[in-house]
Amino acid sequence: MELQILISKKGTKVVTSSNLYDALQLPLHKYNATVEKWLTDVYGFKDDVRQPLLMKDYAERKFKYRKQKDYYISIEMAKLITLNSNSDVKQKYAKWLLSLEEKVGNAELLTKEQIIAVIELTKVMGLVSCQESAEKQHLNVISNDDTSYQWWQYRANLLGYSANKLRKEMVKIGKTYTGKTLRQMLICIDKFEIIRMAVIDLFMALGKSKDYACNMGDLAKVFAKEMNITIWDDRDAAINFSHNNINLELMRDVQSFNRTGQLAVW
Repeated sequence: MELQILISKKGTKVVTSSNLYDALQLPLHKYNATVEKWLTDVYGFKDDVRQPLLMKDYAERKFKYRKQKDYYISIEMAKLITLNSNSDVKQKYAKWLLSLEEKVGNAELLTKEQIIAVIELTKVMGLVSCQESAEKQHLNVISNDDTSYQWWQYRANLLGYSANKLRKEMVKIGKTYTGKTLRQMLICIDKFEIIRMAVIDLFMALGKSKDYACNMGDLAKVFAKEMNITIWDDRDAAINFSHNNINLELMRDVQSFNRTGQLAVW
């Protein structure tokens, strides 16, 4: 029995619980009880040690005339289930799922729609209002964590540089850093890094892994350089929409963090 990878409308790679169960060659009469345990067990996900979350790690697969329940399961969760199973063939499928998960994490399996979405997101992140919204939502994600007070240190580790490092860079290029924010210093040092920073913030806020968010940020920075995206402070001034050819609907979704609009592709 081969394990089949399905692609959702959003471009997400998943497997079905029935196919995974058959591939692992588990006892047929224990299917319902075993799958129920899969959905309620605790796993070491990349973002936390927790139970699977509906619509994030799995979703029900509905049929009109079939009574047996089936579920769509994320690649990460399928790998964890496989490793925890008593299957004699689990090593084969665990290695395969791990290699596939790494490709997903490295953004190697983006759909055409997602690539286009990254390009549009790159343009939108030229707006300071969208940058601030992404940063705020990222902060909100970890606000209940015990280490939330260390936000700036955590974010510096994520981005690969701190405010102190940027101040040293400012001195090197003969610029004053007094009174300047992180964004204002980056304008002088590397304006396209602002796009990368904002995209990383957004994908972390969307619940993606650190590696995935950073890879998407790196990709957006490449696009930003190619398109020579302008950083525009739209908070107190009229927006020059024509300059970056901004997608207004996506802009509003980022500003309001609407996960059911243009951001739903992720």
